[in-house]
Amino acid sequence: MSVVEIEQVLVVPTDLFHKLGHFQGFTADVERYLDHLLDSEQVSYRPRDEMERDPCYKQLIPYVVFEHRDADGRRYVFAYTRGKGQGEGRLHSKRSVGVGGHISSLDGESSGRASGAANPYDEGLRRELDEEVRIDSPYEMRCVGLINDDLTEVGQVHLGVVHLCQVRQPKVFPREAEILEAGFRPVDQLLADLEGFETWSAICLRALYGDDCGGDSSAGSS
Repeated sequence: MSVVEIEQVLVVPTDLFHKLGHFQGFTADVERYLDHLLDSEQVSYRPRDEMERDPCYKQLIPYVVFEHRDADGRRYVFAYTRGKGQGEGRLHSKRSVGVGGHISSLDGESSGRASGAANPYDEGLRRELDEEVRIDSPYEMRCVGLINDDLTEVGQVHLGVVHLCQVRQPKVFPREAEILEAGFRPVDQLLADLEGFETWSAICLRALYGDDCGGDSSAGSS
């Protein structure tokens, strides 16, 4: 494979993350981390295949959770099963509530081509959503936390940035064939079956919705 064909992904030094405050699980303290992690002097683009095996760096991954509330206030979250042709092979066949993926060097190029364009992170987030799902509803989205999981091989080299996207109607549909069994499910049903979910999704569901089943809403601490 030539150098041109190797995907370059956005990473930050793991040491920087530790200096800001290492945590295991979930933190809602976005202000403490995100601006520093996205500082242009700290981020770099490195070969994805190398970064998947190098815990000295964390790949920043936008992780969007879609939520809908019905007229009675009951909460539903978009969930799906990862097909074998989608992304990270170590997550295949796992259930997930997160939509997103790596920020690539091409996102940096796109964000720099036009005046007023988004920064590379925002451009990558927009691209990933456009590639993976179709949103046929007005929505509001905000960043609500970060996920770190050093207990798994995948988690050691990734850092999730969680965005909550609240849609007025439950009209989010997969664009990719590898997003299987997709649809909105009641939060209490998802919480009752956490063992079937990838680790990040389980962490996210506990942190954002743990109170729905009488549990602790914090999955980690900073």
